[in-house]
Amino acid sequence: MVLVFKTNVDSIAKVKKATPKLNKIFPDSKWNFDLEDCDNILRFECKDDILEKVIFLMKVIGFECEAL
Repeated sequence: MVLVFKTNVDSIAKVKKATPKLNKIFPDSKWNFDLEDCDNILRFECKDDILEKVIFLMKVIGFECEAL
């Protein structure tokens, strides 16, 4: 399953802030940010539907995040 989110993660510093949390909560998923995209895309490859969990976690750590 591939999930795509629009975020306000627009710098390497912000990616570094989110990375430890994303790796800890979603250890079996592959994810990446596309900082060159106008929507600062966060892409997840995962086995389960974790859409709501990703949005919740991103908001908890201080970022905007919405599914596309």
